[in-house]
Amino acid sequence: MGFGCNAAGIVGCRIIDSPRERLIATITNNFVPCNGRFPTLIAIITMFFAGSFGVAFQSVFSTLMLTAVILLGIMMTLFISKLLSKTILKGVPSSFTLELPPYRRPQIGKVIVRSIFDRTLFVLGRAAAVAAPAGLIIWLMANIVVGDMSLLAHCAGFLDPFARLLGLDGVILMAFILGFPANEIVVPIIIMAYMSTGQITEYESLSQLHTLLVDHGWTWVTAVSTMLFSLMHWPCSTTCMTIRKETQSAKWTAISMLIPTGAGMIACFLFTSIVRLLGLV
Repeated sequence: MGFGCNAAGIVGCRIIDSPRERLIATITNNFVPCNGRFPTLIAIITMFFAGSFGVAFQSVFSTLMLTAVILLGIMMTLFISKLLSKTILKGVPSSFTLELPPYRRPQIGKVIVRSIFDRTLFVLGRAAAVAAPAGLIIWLMANIVVGDMSLLAHCAGFLDPFARLLGLDGVILMAFILGFPANEIVVPIIIMAYMSTGQITEYESLSQLHTLLVDHGWTWVTAVSTMLFSLMHWPCSTTCMTIRKETQSAKWTAISMLIPTGAGMIACFLFTSIVRLLGLV
């Protein structure tokens, strides 16, 4: 379920009877790329990697590389789950029992009503509660100018030295931070920051976007690091609110944010350091 939406995956963890194993599944669900991260991953693969192949093989290579990214996320899920079960969430593994419920004729009206009110509107309400103030913050940072630079540019410059260690730059890292309400807006924020516009902008052509990114220092190392960080970083706002509701704990919500973020930073730092040591940059 997390491939569609991590928040839905968190709710789906309710079927796990063991509280310990339910927590492990909740914490590691974010390593599965959701629909909000797929457009970013696909765009980067297409712009920086698939383009070097012939037209006939671009789709095949893009599919294989995206599959490799997904498998990496699944491997991280299994690795972190094992690590948690041996450390802060020790316990005896429970047995797995699958009981088939009695079959009944579906009630179409009831299914539609429950899907809309119990799930769709519930999740949309949580998203809107964070998206509205976050949108205001993004607009203010992009339009308030201090010393010939916007607040967004100042913050990006402050984060830049640390971001360079991860193979990113300050704009990319700031875009992920401001993209907390929804992963879909990370790339538009990057475009807005690079172009110094006061509003979120999208390119219709990937070739134009590729030119913009390369002109601002992107290399294949930047592309891979951005993909790794997109795969492994804090959950979006809706997912965090869902974790808070499901666990009834601010501590586990914070842990659910810190673990994937820490894993993403370590992965990016190790990848960038190895590439630099080998002189491949």
